[in-house]
Amino acid sequence: MKMKDKVCIITGAAGGIGYGIAKRYVEEGAKVAIADIKAEAADKAAADLTAIGPGEAFGVTMDVTSEDAVNAGVKAVMDKWGRVDVLVSNAGVQIVHKIEDFPFDAWKKMLAIHLDGAFLTTKACMPIMKAQKGGAIIYMGSVHSKEASPLKSAYVTAKHGLLGLARVVAKEGGQFGVRSNVICPGFVKTPLVEKQIPEQAKELNISEEEVVSKVMLGQTVDTEFTTIEDVAEVALMFAGFETNALTGQSVVVSHGWFMQ
Repeated sequence: MKMKDKVCIITGAAGGIGYGIAKRYVEEGAKVAIADIKAEAADKAAADLTAIGPGEAFGVTMDVTSEDAVNAGVKAVMDKWGRVDVLVSNAGVQIVHKIEDFPFDAWKKMLAIHLDGAFLTTKACMPIMKAQKGGAIIYMGSVHSKEASPLKSAYVTAKHGLLGLARVVAKEGGQFGVRSNVICPGFVKTPLVEKQIPEQAKELNISEEEVVSKVMLGQTVDTEFTTIEDVAEVALMFAGFETNALTGQSVVVSHGWFMQ
């Protein structure tokens, strides 16, 4: 098993993509901290995953926009398992508006969760990984780390920013064996995306069916949503790739929507 006994922290892992990655890691024997702002959901997800095995999981309450909460969560992992081998910064939300209508508070919330969360969790885990002489930090980007869409100014800005952060982590962490990567999914049918469908239909004055077929999947090669399992396999690859050969790189997982 590629991940046997590796200690992993995954933010926003009580559901969606984060849960899918956690499940894949546990299947490979990892010890996974389900870090989520929803404490009960994190505990339930951890119990469900531990029951699946062969790895194990436990829930950690974490608001990724709070430095104190992040530090406390990472400390809880260290107290339990004594190391951190993999950080997956996955927590995120989506808010859509035209730029002129985008509330500034909503803009700040988006950047805080996506960028502050990535920075604070990295800041907390980096010294641990350096001391261990190894670790993997994986950021959940998006096709919108490389492309833009209407109504998503804050999201696109945040996801572009993760590329820069990952590259700096690669430069600073390389001599210590600390690697960084960004996974850039296309549209994955999670509650986050399902929430966008009626919102974009309203903003763009088109049907929900057109949002899916034209806006979301129109540029793919097969009009298929990217799956959570697709993303989890890439997260497994990056977590288990233990040289600096791929550090600082991003991979798009989008059924051909965006090609590099």
